[in-house]
Amino acid sequence: MINESDYGSVVGCTAYASDGDKIGKVGQLYLDDETGAPEFITVNTGLFGTSESFVPVAEASFSGDRLTVPFSKDKVKDAPNVDLGPQEHLDQSEEARLYEYYGLSYAGSGTNNTNGLLGTPGDVGTGTAGTGTTTGTGTGTSFTEGHDTSGPTTDQAMTRSEEHVEVGTTAQEVGRARLRKYVTVENETHTVPVRKERAVLETEPITGDNIDEATSGPAISDEEHEVVLTEERAVVDKTVEPVERVRLGTETTTEEQTVTEEVRKEHIEAEGDVDRR
Repeated sequence: MINESDYGSVVGCTAYASDGDKIGKVGQLYLDDETGAPEFITVNTGLFGTSESFVPVAEASFSGDRLTVPFSKDKVKDAPNVDLGPQEHLDQSEEARLYEYYGLSYAGSGTNNTNGLLGTPGDVGTGTAGTGTTTGTGTGTSFTEGHDTSGPTTDQAMTRSEEHVEVGTTAQEVGRARLRKYVTVENETHTVPVRKERAVLETEPITGDNIDEATSGPAISDEEHEVVLTEERAVVDKTVEPVERVRLGTETTTEEQTVTEEVRKEHIEAEGDVDRR
């Protein structure tokens, strides 16, 4: 169902058949002059959208930019041609003929039961079309010069466009690095010379040089002499001293990277009896 808020979006959207086939772009929307309800759309069909078919939209559904009609693509393409009056209105006879073609029942209600043109794609506002009040300001004239499949009336020339790739760079995070300090324990071996004293028994004969020292004490007595023995042992002491400073930095390298992207290009070809100049 098409709501009033959808009128501006329907014109220029894509129409699809009941089986999902793409039919073409919606060119115009026609409203009932008495009720203001949407009655018909025109869909651009044929080669390059050069034909325009009328389709009833009472049972059509609209979502996003997609309008689905309850008919097949061939049914829409083979719809009878419609002769619009000078006011761009469908009269009762044309409506009845279209309803009959699409297998729908038609009940006319007098001479005022006609359908007025909403306007060309992009027209938004409030105005009158034909004899009834509708939404839209355009009076529209189909195929004034040429007709683009996207809806708007164009002049006699086509504009060919191409997509071009613009390549740049953007920075993104690919990883992180950090410094972490931790402590390990290992054994370190050093050799240190140590000195030890030991007792040594020495004897010397009595001579004239030491006779006085040898006879200075009593002739016979008990005596003791003691010698203190010493030795060195290894002693370990540790000190802390800085050995180096470490920091994280960054450096930039440049390399070539190839990117591939699809681009669309329009091509124009002529058919029929055409001389190239």
